[in-house]
Amino acid sequence: MILTLVILAALIIGGLCGYLIFRYVIKFKYNEMLANAEKASEVIKEKKLLEVKEKFINKKAELEQEIQQRNQKMQQTENQLKQREMNLNQRQEENNKHKQELSQLQSRLDTQRNALAVKEQELETMIHKEREKLEQLSGLSAEEAKNHLIESMKDEARTNAQSYINEIMDEAKINANNEARKIVIKTIQRVATEAAVENSVSVFHIENDDVKGRIIGREGRNIRALEAACGVEIVVDDTPEAIVISAFDPIRRETCRLSLHQLVADGRIHPARIEEVVAKVKKQLEQEVIETGKRTAIDLGIHGLHPELVRIIGKMKYRSSYGQNLLQHARETANLCAVMAAELGLNAKKAKRAGLLHDIGKVPDEDLEMPHALYGAKIAAQYKEKPEICNAIGAHHDEMEMETLIAPIVQICDAISGARPGARREIVEAYIKRLNDLEAIAMSYPGVQKTYAIQAGRELRVIVGADKITDAEIETLSNDIATKIQNEMTYPGQVKITVIRETRSVAYAK
Repeated sequence: MILTLVILAALIIGGLCGYLIFRYVIKFKYNEMLANAEKASEVIKEKKLLEVKEKFINKKAELEQEIQQRNQKMQQTENQLKQREMNLNQRQEENNKHKQELSQLQSRLDTQRNALAVKEQELETMIHKEREKLEQLSGLSAEEAKNHLIESMKDEARTNAQSYINEIMDEAKINANNEARKIVIKTIQRVATEAAVENSVSVFHIENDDVKGRIIGREGRNIRALEAACGVEIVVDDTPEAIVISAFDPIRRETCRLSLHQLVADGRIHPARIEEVVAKVKKQLEQEVIETGKRTAIDLGIHGLHPELVRIIGKMKYRSSYGQNLLQHARETANLCAVMAAELGLNAKKAKRAGLLHDIGKVPDEDLEMPHALYGAKIAAQYKEKPEICNAIGAHHDEMEMETLIAPIVQICDAISGARPGARREIVEAYIKRLNDLEAIAMSYPGVQKTYAIQAGRELRVIVGADKITDAEIETLSNDIATKIQNEMTYPGQVKITVIRETRSVAYAK
């Protein structure tokens, strides 16, 4: 028990001593850290004070420098103001001198004016005396003499003016004729195009003559199917490596030529394939017609044309006017119109547009009852062309009254283009018109689907619908067509009318 108490007492005393020692050590370290912190704060404080002093000194120096610069500027401004004040004083002194001189001059002028007034009065007195003497000598008053002089001068002026006017009019007529000739000659010189003459045949070249037999087919069925589908006559003779395609319509010839090219390249030649290829080529040719119209409009710098007008322009490539290619003629006329309008100070763009569109009435395939110029104006108005353009198109053959200055320019340039040597051939146009009339007569009968004039107009093939005309009626139809052609047309030799009625049955195995 005593030992336990002693141990407890020792533990308590030891803990108390340890606590006191620990507290003393902590306090000592705290005091030491506090002293170090105070020293560090003093150092930082001194550094900050030094930095502030340095900044203050720098700022003070900058302000002093700025004040010095301002003082210099103020000094310069003050010097300039002093200089201006001196200049103003000098000018004021000079103005005072000028005023004195002006006053002296004014006094001199007044003196001279008074002297002139006196002299004028003396001169008037002398003139009055002389006038009285002249009136006494001539027996006429001053007013009568003046009127007599005025009348004589008027008569002389009228005579001189009339002779001068006559001279000017004669000279103007001569100059006008010369200027007109110069404008036309310059216009023709600045526009050069090729002389294009349409042919009625196309030649399809082949690699060897073995292809001819495949094109003809068994018993000629391939060549007959191709002729019926394209509306042309195909001549296969002894000419080496060539097949001749004959038709008056360039589109038909081109369709047949392209179809032959695809058929020969593909190798499959039979009636069904021929019809498929011809249908495809017709679509391709229609697209090419549109592209041709677009290229023509772009080349000539004409914008905003209706798509149907663009298509009509493209079709001009496959039409001819008296043997002259219609598209070449339209392009040539458009360029001539633009140059001539520019020479005359008119709107060259409108003139070029009217020149390009002036023959669009010749393109439609149907037989028209109105002249092509009026029909072209109708088409242009239908597709929203401006009234001056429509009037120029309709009036270029004097079938409509000319309302603008563009109309006579289009008429003149159309005549220039057509009158160029080698541009046209009357015989070709008459031949093509005869073939068109042949086809139109046959198409006028009910039940006729297609007509093709071949062999230079010596044969007319008429394809009729099997559901509309019977075999017995085709004999009557061929006789009626022959009679009508004989009564209404003039042609050399004779025309053979062949009416074709065909029934087809198509089925698909699936």
